[in-house]
Amino acid sequence: MSEQAIAVKAKHVDAVVDKFNNATSAIVVDYRGLTVEQVTDLRKQLRDAGVQMNVIKNKVLTRAADKAGYGDLNEVFAGPTAVAFSDEDPIAPAKILKKFADSVDALEIKGGYIEGKIVSVDEINTYATLPSREDLLSMLASELQAPVRNVAYAIKAIVDKGDEGDAA
Repeated sequence: MSEQAIAVKAKHVDAVVDKFNNATSAIVVDYRGLTVEQVTDLRKQLRDAGVQMNVIKNKVLTRAADKAGYGDLNEVFAGPTAVAFSDEDPIAPAKILKKFADSVDALEIKGGYIEGKIVSVDEINTYATLPSREDLLSMLASELQAPVRNVAYAIKAIVDKGDEGDAA
């Protein structure tokens, strides 16, 4: 193999290492059996959530994962492999891929990492069922407002009761 070809492959591995290092999560899937329409639909859903899905050769993934410190993922790099990288929301790829895999049997989640921790398929499925960040913030705001709202209702009830006593 020529030095030029080796250099090109090394650049490709380094680009994948950068993706591993910059992503908050990466979910590895086997996409064998998906139709072109299904892959297009899946990529659109992922892209809309700020997630990028790439089909990468297993040898490149193995070398990049080793360089990036995710060598434990090497066992899932077998067969047709695609990786969904998210730089923003670490749970977004898990949610989208789980929902898609539930509706399309051909997609198989194989593993990945979320916020630097290598996770199994079961852990990915658990993360996928969690509420989104926005939903959690909404729930927190609602819980924080509840005591204030209850005090306001109590004061209003006292005032209303006092007004009834004055009218009598």
